[in-house]
Amino acid sequence: MLPFSLVRPLLFQFDPERAHHLTFGSLKLANQAGLLNMLMPSAVADPVNVMGIEFPNRVGLAAGLDKDAAYINELGQMGFGFLEVGTVTPKPQPGNPQPRLFRLPKAHAIINRMGFNNQGVDNLIANVKRSRYPGVLGINIGKNAVTPVEDAASDYLRALEAVYPYATYITVNISSPNTKNLRDLQGGDSLDQLLATLKARQLQLAEEHGQYKPMALKIAPDLDEEQIDAIAQRLTHYRFDGVIATNTTIDKTAVAHLPHGNEQGGLSGTPVLEKSTMVIKRLYASLGEAIPIIGVGGISNGVHAVEKIRAGAKLVQIYTGLIYQGPELVTECAATIAANCKGVVQKR
Repeated sequence: MLPFSLVRPLLFQFDPERAHHLTFGSLKLANQAGLLNMLMPSAVADPVNVMGIEFPNRVGLAAGLDKDAAYINELGQMGFGFLEVGTVTPKPQPGNPQPRLFRLPKAHAIINRMGFNNQGVDNLIANVKRSRYPGVLGINIGKNAVTPVEDAASDYLRALEAVYPYATYITVNISSPNTKNLRDLQGGDSLDQLLATLKARQLQLAEEHGQYKPMALKIAPDLDEEQIDAIAQRLTHYRFDGVIATNTTIDKTAVAHLPHGNEQGGLSGTPVLEKSTMVIKRLYASLGEAIPIIGVGGISNGVHAVEKIRAGAKLVQIYTGLIYQGPELVTECAATIAANCKGVVQKR
């Protein structure tokens, strides 16, 4: 396999969105030619059962990289134990104006204000149905920007109903900083109403389809301990199946001195590593083994992945690290977890 370190300087000559499309266009061509499997590392076998699902290993792709499930055949050959696609909304939407994606190479970070740009849930489902990806597939759902936040539950319901037959699990994203007022759903009566509504519909859908699909909540890293505890209590009360910690941060303090460091949007990558891990620790202190945590935020090597597991996560996800390190990061993280986390009992 050609080391990604040789390819990255060329890709980084392009605008980030352009580089994204070039990369995945090339991967698709390589896959169609039957070459991709030879170029990608073998998946690490480290099976684990989480949320009632058997995962081949504990390293997944975080939502955001493949919003429309257009590249799951290609991503599925990179050694991931699972993929999460989306965030998808009921109706197509263009997202925020460009430029909206910024690299901060000195910090191994990215700032994005994409705004849930996607082609809508019907298009995502068509892509999933056409794909040959046989693995664990999470589908991350959100609300359309034009839908008032007080009506958010209706969008989440529509998306949940649409993706339910095609997802291995569903993630409810209420933590993106790039959709106006979305993070208001993370607390108070708004969160109670949303979780109660979605849980009731999930149980109905399980009966209708004859199969129970787990549902997780994705939260922000910019929550204080009281807010984290309150979310943990609600997750327990409404019997959610998992929680993903965390999304991007709006705190740019660590990168304010860098070019693009003050761009609006969510910051991901190394600067969010410690913040997201602290949220995982606090969640685990409240939830224990009752509700599994998926850890994401700032993972750029195997040691970081192990830190998330030892903090309380059962699985991890990567995104920004993949942009900087390439597919080799997937195998490194999965192998390091397999070697260091057998029988890990997290400290509460």
